[in-house]
Amino acid sequence: MELIQSFTIDHMRLVPGIYTSRVDHLGDEVVTTYDIRMKRPNREPVIDTGAMHSIEHIIATYLRNDPDWKDEVIYWGPMGCFTGFYLILKGSRTPEEIYDLMLNAFRHVEDVKEVPGTQPENCGHYLLHNLEMAKWYAREYAAYLAENAGNKEIFNYPAV
Repeated sequence: MELIQSFTIDHMRLVPGIYTSRVDHLGDEVVTTYDIRMKRPNREPVIDTGAMHSIEHIIATYLRNDPDWKDEVIYWGPMGCFTGFYLILKGSRTPEEIYDLMLNAFRHVEDVKEVPGTQPENCGHYLLHNLEMAKWYAREYAAYLAENAGNKEIFNYPAV
C-alpha cells in the first residue's frame, strides 16, 4: 500500500510549527488539514496524555466559539503520536494565515480556570485531564511560535 502523505514527511528533521498537511477537494469545496506540531518527533518526549486531552477540550471549545473562525472549523484533535494536533478548516489558507489563530488559541489555555466538558456526561474519559500541565505545554508552544514568527522553517515541511 502507498504511504499516506503525513507519513512521507521527514519526522527526524521536523520542528514544532504550523504546517499544511493536506488539501482536499470535496466537489466545489476545499478543506485543509493543518499539522499543529508542538514537539520534535522522536527527539522530545511526547505530550502528557492528560494534558493533551485538556488542550483538546480547551482549544476545540475556543475555536468553535471564535466569532471569526467558528464557521470554518471542521475538526480539532490530537495526533496519534502525541506530538501535536490536527486542525481541519474549510477553505485553503497558508499556515501563516492561521498563525494568529493558533497563537491566540494556545495563549487562551493559560486563562482557563476549568477544562470545559469534563463531566461524565460530556466526556468519554472525564478523569483523564491535567489542566496545569496543559497550561505548561500551551505556554511553551505559544512562546515558541512567538519567538519564531519570522522563521519560515515553522511553516514549511522539511524537504525529503
